[in-house]
Amino acid sequence: MSSDAAPLPYTVEQGDVGRNREAMLALWRGNLGDEARMLAKFDWFYRDCPFGAPSVCLLRHESEAAPVGVAVAAARRMQVDGAAGNAGLLVDLAVRPQHRSLGPAMTLQTALAETAGKRFALLYGFPNPKAAPVFKRVGYGKLGEILRHVRVLRHSTYLARRMPKPLAAIAGVFVDMGVRLRDGWRSRSDVRLHAQWSDLVDARFDALWQASAPTQGVFAIRDAAFARWRFDACPLEKTRYLLLSDANDTLLAWFACQVHEDILHVRDFWSITAAQGMSRPHVDALLRAAGAAGHVAVSVEMATRAERLAGWQATGFLVRSQRTVFGKWSDGRDASSADLYFTSADEDE
Repeated sequence: MSSDAAPLPYTVEQGDVGRNREAMLALWRGNLGDEARMLAKFDWFYRDCPFGAPSVCLLRHESEAAPVGVAVAAARRMQVDGAAGNAGLLVDLAVRPQHRSLGPAMTLQTALAETAGKRFALLYGFPNPKAAPVFKRVGYGKLGEILRHVRVLRHSTYLARRMPKPLAAIAGVFVDMGVRLRDGWRSRSDVRLHAQWSDLVDARFDALWQASAPTQGVFAIRDAAFARWRFDACPLEKTRYLLLSDANDTLLAWFACQVHEDILHVRDFWSITAAQGMSRPHVDALLRAAGAAGHVAVSVEMATRAERLAGWQATGFLVRSQRTVFGKWSDGRDASSADLYFTSADEDE
């Protein structure tokens, strides 16, 4: 297909992950990170995605035989106000250096928005600040902000930024002790939870989702099928799950976690109350497990209403950074009206 908005000598055609695999990888080579990583990601993220093939647009220049740019909308399952639907995650935009100007990028993104908008109820993405102007000009609006929250568990490393290391090590012991006492006092009357680490998705994920699926808002469907593909099958990162169960072995909450430099990164989570907000006792259980495993801090990213953050804030999580989430609804509704619930699992990889 050619785009009406395409300024000659550029045209855009619809691509296919099978037919255009090598051309897409060639465009990403040198632009989107390690080549071996991109090869592994391609087969998992695109070819083997259980939710459908992505929408692919290839940018061509009349003087070159190979495509000079690519943009992709990867398929995701969403639940919007209680009804199942499909969304397209905008990822892996790449344009050859000699064609990196506003015109070609606009041409490519406009064509993708048109093509993918016919398939997906919602298109959304997490562009870097340099790409944000292109998103706005194509017609994407601000869905919200995804906030990175951090809770420190072992304070000596952080204190060393402000005082000599030997003194920070001593002070950190006392600060850690005081924080543990405070946390223990706060959770003294909580119902006892059984916490267990697992290397694989638990079969009880489906029952938990069915018992807690939201009737309002924009949520990815967080069942076993999603987690098995997004985490268990991912060749790029190792994920472990913290499972919280009651005395009857009913799953009440789970956290999908990855470790980098002694920090436990919560990539996704769900619980029996997650549609309204993760409860404070569940977050406290996560912190106890992370502390017992020796992690220095816990981080989590969320884009959602302020009231859903209460359980995290009550346990000492603080906002450290934020990024804008852009999106466009196929029915033309205002992007800013979305009752959003995204985690970092709703991003690229």
